[in-house]
Amino acid sequence: MTHQENYNLSTSMIEELAQNGLEVIPELVRVILNNVMQAERSQYLQAKAYERTEDRQGHANGYKPKTVRTRLGDITFAIPQVREGGFYPSALEKGMRSERALLIALAEMYVQGVSTRRVKAITEELMGVEISAMQVSRAAQQLDEVLQEWRERPLGEIQYLYADARYEKVRDAGQVRDAAVLVATGISPEGERQVLGVSVSLSEHETHWKAFLKSLKDRGMHGVKLVISDDHAGLGAARRAVFGSVPWQRCQFHLQQNAGAYVPRQSMRKEVAADIRAMFNAPDKMTAEQYLKVIIEKYARSAPRLSVWMEHNLAEGFTVFDFPLEHRRSIRTTNSLERINKEIRRRTRVVGVFPNEASCLRLISARLMEISEDWQIGKRYCAARSFVC
Repeated sequence: MTHQENYNLSTSMIEELAQNGLEVIPELVRVILNNVMQAERSQYLQAKAYERTEDRQGHANGYKPKTVRTRLGDITFAIPQVREGGFYPSALEKGMRSERALLIALAEMYVQGVSTRRVKAITEELMGVEISAMQVSRAAQQLDEVLQEWRERPLGEIQYLYADARYEKVRDAGQVRDAAVLVATGISPEGERQVLGVSVSLSEHETHWKAFLKSLKDRGMHGVKLVISDDHAGLGAARRAVFGSVPWQRCQFHLQQNAGAYVPRQSMRKEVAADIRAMFNAPDKMTAEQYLKVIIEKYARSAPRLSVWMEHNLAEGFTVFDFPLEHRRSIRTTNSLERINKEIRRRTRVVGVFPNEASCLRLISARLMEISEDWQIGKRYCAARSFVC
């Protein structure tokens, strides 16, 4: 570990850039990123190099070289160190996102059944260097290892658990079948969102859900106070088997959508939707239950099937009323998971039909891992402990 001088762009480098042009770009990237990482450490320590201040949060401890393979070739960066530990520059992490995206692109090409020759041609165009079939295979294997480690990482206390399912087309024994993609997210006691897990399987619904939920507990997830989901096939029995007496909140958004299937006339849709929204927006459970009785009676003659459906289903959206008012907006629907599903769909629709379950899991895991990383460096979803949103 050696002391590193200021990384400002020197006059000699400017002259070299003017003389040699693009050949100097790797060195320019090294200098700029080193400078950014040095500034990030100063911000982390709340003190510049050798600065004496009461606000200082630690001490600089030199630099550690790290060589990274980029599209510009191998570049050795000087990673700033902190004596007390716990610091790693996000500038370098963000700078590598494009490299991870390239690995995901390679995986996407594989799952689409693109030939090795075509993969080689595309990667050469993207990176400007020749990549062999062995390198492509190794990149895919390394990606799988990283994704598996992420999927199996230990979990901690999660107070609100969200679960959802979607379906992707997968080839199985020469036939195209629907594979269920299960995704779980959660909110920790500190108000932080987490992508907890993902599973892809052609197996029977209840068996798949039960194995998936059990895997979350086996990885250390505990403290769940509420499960939020839609009424997916097999989830109810699996949830009761794995989480016992943990309350369930049925997604209010999906309940309102489901009601549309029982409305006899198009002209009634807006009125029915307004009644259901008013009920879910009630100040407390007692008021919501009273309003439910009113609308059940209201539609008993004009829409009897709707009235019966309301009586048997809408109360499943009332569990949220047992929780503090400031929590309800975040835990009454699975809308946050719906946004994730849109991101997944944006990637998977390019593939169309996956050659197998593993290829589907690879691509979806890669996108979820990126979303999880964005959440970690972003702002809290809710305030710590109080969950005030």
